[in-house]
Amino acid sequence: MRGSLLLFSFIPMQSILPAPCFLHSSRRALRAAGFALLALSGGAAALACSVCGCSLSSDWAAQGYASTPGLDAGVRFEYFEQSDLRSGTGSVDRATLTFPNDNEIQQRTLNRNTWLDLNHVFNSSWAVSAALPYHDRFHTTIAGGDTEISTSRARGLGDVRLLARYQKFTPAQSFGFQFGLKLPTGRISQTFAEGPQAGGLLDRGLQLGTGTTDLLAGASWFTRPTVNLGLFASAMLDQPLAARDSFLPSTSLTVSGGVRWLNGSRFTPQLQLNLKAEGREHGSEADTPNSGGTIAYLSPGVTAELAPHTTSFVFVQLPVYQHVNGLQLEPKWVLSLGVRVKL
Repeated sequence: MRGSLLLFSFIPMQSILPAPCFLHSSRRALRAAGFALLALSGGAAALACSVCGCSLSSDWAAQGYASTPGLDAGVRFEYFEQSDLRSGTGSVDRATLTFPNDNEIQQRTLNRNTWLDLNHVFNSSWAVSAALPYHDRFHTTIAGGDTEISTSRARGLGDVRLLARYQKFTPAQSFGFQFGLKLPTGRISQTFAEGPQAGGLLDRGLQLGTGTTDLLAGASWFTRPTVNLGLFASAMLDQPLAARDSFLPSTSLTVSGGVRWLNGSRFTPQLQLNLKAEGREHGSEADTPNSGGTIAYLSPGVTAELAPHTTSFVFVQLPVYQHVNGLQLEPKWVLSLGVRVKL
């Protein structure tokens, strides 16, 4: 079965895009917005049964920014519960299902993810970043043919993401390109702890990592039509390079766009739309019928500048469209919050 998970990669930068009447306070707000929007950038995660259907990315967070050379770091916490069993565009009423069932019927997946993000800026054009996730995932399901619930709890390092960014500025807008790799650093040997499936391997989609190396490639655009308004858009492709142990994760494309209000205060409101299209996984260890789909989230958030080199952020992602293949668990909302510091 499939589900959802946020993906994030941080590349913070402060505004250098020319515009009439650029005030110092607006620059500060724009820089803070950049830090916070990174919270919605798709940075990473072990995907699979009940965890990868709606991984969303907002890599456009970096657009329209540059920063002085140096290192900055951020810590982000994500919380979301997948309890909405869905098929196609609708929810499935578990009360109508009988057991034992030919299909696995997932019950609930609780995700608590903590991310350490490091970003090194070389100059206004080039930067590199690393995102290191720690996953804490509790999962319950009734496997096909079973009548009782099996449970698991996976904790540990997930798949690390490494990205490089090139950005080109013009007087009215900026264009960026990102490229990098997702590395197979997360374990793929997690087992069920209790229930009829105790001791058996979790589905590959519920493991801490996919076990594969993926190519990451994206493009982005930023413009500032007025002093107080910023617009942005981006696309990011995640393409697994080869299967591992009879499992090939889904290829996915994330497209994001949004608007931010640069009001000169310490608080910068933002509104984003995140769309992800994901194909089916393949291989004898894949859950091909219950993988892939298209998910759209509306994501309001706010950034607060706590100090000249410290920002905090909070975002909520709310589903506005969901179409999944087979049976998959999806969340009704996703919370992300954190802090970022220029070192």
